[in-house]
Amino acid sequence: MRLHRLDITAFGPFGTTQSVDFDALSAAGLFLLHGPTGAGKTSVLDAVCYALYGSVPGARQGGQGTTLRSDHAAPGTRTSVTLELTVAGRRLEITRQPPWERPKKRGAGTTVDKAQTWLRERDAATGAWKDLSRSHQEIGEEITQLLGMSREQFCQVVLLPQGDFARFLRADAEARGKLLGRLFDTQRFADVEKRLADRRRAAEARVRDGDADLLADAHRMQQAAGGAMELPELSPGEPGLADAVLTAAAVARSTAREQLTAAHCRLATAESVRAGTGRALDETRERHRLQRRFAEARERAERLRERSGAHDEDQARMERARKAGTVAPALELRDSADAEHRRAAAAEERARALLPAHLADAGPDGLAAAARRAAEELGGLESARRAERRLTELLDERAGLDRQERADDESREDAEAWLAGWEATRTALQDRIATAQQAATRAGELAARRDTARHRLEAARTRDRLTRDAEATAEQARAAREQALTARQHWLDLKEQRLSGIAAELAAGLTDGAPCAVCGATEHPAPARRVAGHVDRDTEERALEDYQHAEDRRAEADQRLAAVREELAAAGAGAGDTPAEELARALDEAEREYAGAREAASALHAAQEELRAAEHEHELRTAAQRDAAVRAAARVGHRERLDLERATLEQELARARGDAPSVAARAGQLERQVALLTDAADAARTAETATRRLKDADARLADAAFRAGFDTPRAAADALLDDAAHRQLQRRLDAWHDEEAAVRAVLAEPETAAAAREPAADLAAAQRAAEEADRAVREAASARDAAARRCAELDRLSARAAASVRRLGPLREEYDRVARLAALTAGTSAENERRMRLESYVLAARLEQVAAAATVRLRRMSSGRYTLVHSDDRTGRGRSGLGLHVVDAWTGRERDTATLSGGETFFASLALALGLADVVTDEAGGVRLDTLFIDEGFGSLDDQTLDEVLDVLDSLRERDRSVGIVSHVPDLRRRIHAQLEVVKDRTGSRLRQRGT
Repeated sequence: MRLHRLDITAFGPFGTTQSVDFDALSAAGLFLLHGPTGAGKTSVLDAVCYALYGSVPGARQGGQGTTLRSDHAAPGTRTSVTLELTVAGRRLEITRQPPWERPKKRGAGTTVDKAQTWLRERDAATGAWKDLSRSHQEIGEEITQLLGMSREQFCQVVLLPQGDFARFLRADAEARGKLLGRLFDTQRFADVEKRLADRRRAAEARVRDGDADLLADAHRMQQAAGGAMELPELSPGEPGLADAVLTAAAVARSTAREQLTAAHCRLATAESVRAGTGRALDETRERHRLQRRFAEARERAERLRERSGAHDEDQARMERARKAGTVAPALELRDSADAEHRRAAAAEERARALLPAHLADAGPDGLAAAARRAAEELGGLESARRAERRLTELLDERAGLDRQERADDESREDAEAWLAGWEATRTALQDRIATAQQAATRAGELAARRDTARHRLEAARTRDRLTRDAEATAEQARAAREQALTARQHWLDLKEQRLSGIAAELAAGLTDGAPCAVCGATEHPAPARRVAGHVDRDTEERALEDYQHAEDRRAEADQRLAAVREELAAAGAGAGDTPAEELARALDEAEREYAGAREAASALHAAQEELRAAEHEHELRTAAQRDAAVRAAARVGHRERLDLERATLEQELARARGDAPSVAARAGQLERQVALLTDAADAARTAETATRRLKDADARLADAAFRAGFDTPRAAADALLDDAAHRQLQRRLDAWHDEEAAVRAVLAEPETAAAAREPAADLAAAQRAAEEADRAVREAASARDAAARRCAELDRLSARAAASVRRLGPLREEYDRVARLAALTAGTSAENERRMRLESYVLAARLEQVAAAATVRLRRMSSGRYTLVHSDDRTGRGRSGLGLHVVDAWTGRERDTATLSGGETFFASLALALGLADVVTDEAGGVRLDTLFIDEGFGSLDDQTLDEVLDVLDSLRERDRSVGIVSHVPDLRRRIHAQLEVVKDRTGSRLRQRGT
């Protein structure tokens, strides 16, 4: 990510529009952002963060809307932040405007405008900006995805707040874990811990629920066993519960089976006694029944003698009804004939009322003749109906010809109008095709020119970069040669000093009685003495070794210089002496010409398709014009034939209609007349027939009544019984006869008469004995059933308990496995020796990477003295695995980072911040961070340490990074030439760039 330009309007302390050219500032590698306290240095960083994420960093992130607005801004100026940057190879521009309470355009007061956001991208080929989105959510997701980090990570690894890292060095493991967790997004590992803990609790709950169900079944078995079962004193989840419950259930089932066998024996004895008393009760009941049956038969015979008179009257009434039954058919026939005569007379009267007056008194034959005449006239109208239908069809066909003629006229006129401009249209399209083809040919030529210009520009840029590298490398080579010469001269001087004092060095090894290594004498009267500044052999050898190392560095610098010059020569051959800016302008011109030619050539296919479509349309229009002319010629003869046939049909219909408005109306009149005459004739004939049948029925009824013995037909009708009365009388007669026969049969039974002669039966005593025996059997059966149910219930509950035990087996295994994993990831297991949680383990690995990356820069800042190391030791009751120590090379001891001094803490935290930025960048997917900001902390450094820190920051340019230092330390203004100054006054702050 590289920042190019920032525009701020009415934001923070800036009342007017201020611009920052980051390209100019970044050209020097290091630039300084300085100004008085409260001027707005941090507000520049806030604007960058707000443009990217829509909020400001740290504790200031609560500021939204009007709190971001400058108090110095004019009422009509809206707060706005625009940032232009390159990320993931794309040149983007983000503009954000927070909610704004502005004055109303009409009237007094204010109104609130909603927040707005724009995202644009510059086309690399044309250089034009195109809009991508205006949605807050879409832009936020797009920026977060391109940067690969959240707002918190961005503020931590790009803005590098030194105060936070100083606290990080002195913080405990818990605080470090929170910060690292936010940066490296280790929430998923914490979620794994939580998930395993939840699964452990769920598995434990299932096991406890299963044990509770098992104990519930055990209590049910204890109730079923009648308290004879002893339950174990165990709670759900305790080991051995299943075996204890199954053992107690087996003992209870054995006891219940013994009780069932005893109940079976008692039931068999009670059933034998009940069988004897049952036989005696049956005999007593039979004798009692026969005695009562005989007494009831005597009472029924007495009642029959009392009702004998009524029975004789019913028999006489039934005989008279039988005789009247022979007259019933004649009565029914006469009633039917009378009803039919009345209906026919009424129908005839209604039919004659609808006839004309001259036919009201006509007989049936006269009415039938009139109906035939009307029907003949109606049949003659059928041909007129066909003619009327044909006339309607002719009119419709004639109207269709007129519609077709109008449609053909419109089609012909449209085709003529279109064909009139055909030649001009075809010529224009052919010209467009020729122009597009020429543009396509030119685009191919321009593409070759563009590629050549691009290669030359790349070579020129490489040439310019290598020129700068060659100068720096030559300077390094000169310095290495000077160092080598200095080291060689130092070695030669030391060697000369040693040779001058070599006698003293040899004399130091003389021993009395031992020969001298030079003269061989065994006496040494005056050995040479060492003088001040004597150089020994070790000093000379160290100087020689330093000279050799310096010579190696010189040779290596010469090799690098030769390689750079060789690459520079190759790049110069490809680019020549033309400046890169001129080549860039030439490439831009070639790109514009190529894009224009491509755009013109892109119209070729569309023009060809449009010409083919126009030619096809020409063929269709010509054919439509020709077909319309053919149809117009054919319609002339057809129309004449239709007019002639219509005149003939109209004459025929005028004769058939008469005075009716239409043939259909005349036919309707005749149809109604035929129907009325036919109905009247039928009604008259039906009335005559009904009168004759009524006379015949009266004669037959008088004859039938006389033969049946009745004086008049009315007497016969009165003697008749309806079905209900006849059935009721017959039932009384049948009931008398049945009762009489039944009484005779009972009195004639031998066993009944014999029972009547015996003493009266004592049924109550026999029933009491039988009930006592039944009670004993029921009690025995109840005891047997209870014992059987107890056995069945115990068997069922035992089987259920056994199934529960089998089902709980896998659950217990799962609980043991999950509980072991949960304890391992939570750091409470004995297998986890360091008691380290899973999230802490991951964070410890990240912290180890951060410490390694930070150590590379910390050693340079501290001249090789300090090294950051990661520690897995547990501190107090806090987390393990998140310890951070510093190793002091001067003492060789390892100590906590909290013991560092103020200056040491600054450059240690700076190294840690830079290392963390590298690791988080790699973790975020390798997004390149070309622009970094370091906020304050340089005032605690001495001059030498400040130089070393600035050297480390300056080395970031090796990775093509630019670093902005936010500080008000005066010494930095002398050391860093590229500066962005924040100037404050009463009207608000403003920005001023220097040294760019």
